[in-house]
Amino acid sequence: MASELVTFSEDQADAYDRVTAEMLSMGIDLDKGQMEPMTEGRATVLAVVGKAGSGKTMLLASLYKAMKAGGVEIVSGDYEAKRRRERRTLAILAPTNKAASVLRLRGVPATTIHRILYTPLYDPQYERIAEWLTGLGPRPAVEGLTEIALDRAHAFYAQVPSIPGALAAAGLRGSDFIKGWKRREEPLDVGFVDESSMLDDKQFQDLREIFPTLVLFGDPAQLAPVGQSGTMVFETLPQDRKLILSRIHRQSEGNPILDLAHALADDRLRFEDFEAMIQDAARRDDRVVWAERVESSLMARSPVLVWRNATRIRLINAFRSAFGAPEDALLAGEPLICDGIELPLKHRKKRIDLEARGLIKGAQVIYLGPGSKEGFARLHVVGAEDPQVSAASIIKIEKPDDGEPFIPSAAHMGATFLHGAAVTIHKAQGSQWEQVQVFAPDLFAAAQSGRAEAGLPLWKRLAYVAITRAEKRLFWVVRNRLGRPEAPLSVADLQGQVGALSLSMPPPDMP
Repeated sequence: MASELVTFSEDQADAYDRVTAEMLSMGIDLDKGQMEPMTEGRATVLAVVGKAGSGKTMLLASLYKAMKAGGVEIVSGDYEAKRRRERRTLAILAPTNKAASVLRLRGVPATTIHRILYTPLYDPQYERIAEWLTGLGPRPAVEGLTEIALDRAHAFYAQVPSIPGALAAAGLRGSDFIKGWKRREEPLDVGFVDESSMLDDKQFQDLREIFPTLVLFGDPAQLAPVGQSGTMVFETLPQDRKLILSRIHRQSEGNPILDLAHALADDRLRFEDFEAMIQDAARRDDRVVWAERVESSLMARSPVLVWRNATRIRLINAFRSAFGAPEDALLAGEPLICDGIELPLKHRKKRIDLEARGLIKGAQVIYLGPGSKEGFARLHVVGAEDPQVSAASIIKIEKPDDGEPFIPSAAHMGATFLHGAAVTIHKAQGSQWEQVQVFAPDLFAAAQSGRAEAGLPLWKRLAYVAITRAEKRLFWVVRNRLGRPEAPLSVADLQGQVGALSLSMPPPDMP
């Protein structure tokens, strides 16, 4: 086995061997580090599925390291070298910036699906720097850049393999070297897709057109995408194309959050019994908190997870009131959720520019302040490699029992946002936070409704997804109350996270 530094369980070892055998059948020998050119017309899909804690991410990381050690070229969303027939490539993808950032924090160079579907167009003179940094060309002489600037770019790239970051270290702006974005026309090679339970049919088909070899990593206990009738894309694969991880590794470490999540698999478990388990866990371990109120201070960076839309709107307005937010403006530090891009078809390039910077539906964003132009907002895109962006923005804050939302930023067209202090559990999929607050009265309402999804009580699926969003601490909120904030809203925690690029999108022309 190629990876000798990792101790696999039996099911992980079986899955690892099955994936490496699949790579061998597609011309990539990981054991010998040998590769054949990609064969046109061949395609394969495998799925690695298991519940939280079963070791999917550990397996993905080990396979990535083996592929890289074997000479497979890693394709990212920020730069792609010219295609060579003999090269073999791997792209590691996630549906959202937040999900991709979870992998990047573990040393896996993940990007979003959107950043693979659309590729950047580099200015030719600066592309020579990218070719040099990636080992595909000689050290260039570039007009306007000193040898010291090139040395800074090289030193940056040695520490962080980001072409935009390296070019920024040389003193360039994003608008200097990225001239636009285009839809990918040529296929790639191997794709690993994390959080594949979030994929809808259209995304899956797009990926199959680009990647002859796909390996999906997903959790069958998550909530299926809206409109998928409770079915995830990997569930449609033949049984022999699904590799099941059944052992729960992190459970052996006594993780009470995962213990609670996996207890939901018991068919006999009622909601009242489950809450009793939470109370018992909270008495024994401070990683689980039986909370009598929502903590407003946590909501600025970690949204309260709810089921009902009405609950979400109520909590958002309570949050803004607790922090003294004015009726006619946003405070710096307020969280937002991107709800899409409102642009006509003739402004397709502007749409691609915005989406490529991370402003895709579901992206988590922190408001930094108004932009330099009317209708623009300065934003921090959570989880993006280059988080700072200024964009024409339409920001809506819904009001309880009011059909018309408050709109503090009203560009004619651009990126649209909802407030993000509370989000539905469906929209939280693919994200993780160190501390998570789950609004239990909503899950009780789901249990009382008697609704089911894919043959399971809906409240259990909701509870499983909500609980497994917590990395270190789970707050189970049992009362409809909001605590006073401990300090004013701030963006000080975002300082030092400024990315390599700075984009100021011009306001789109009116149709």
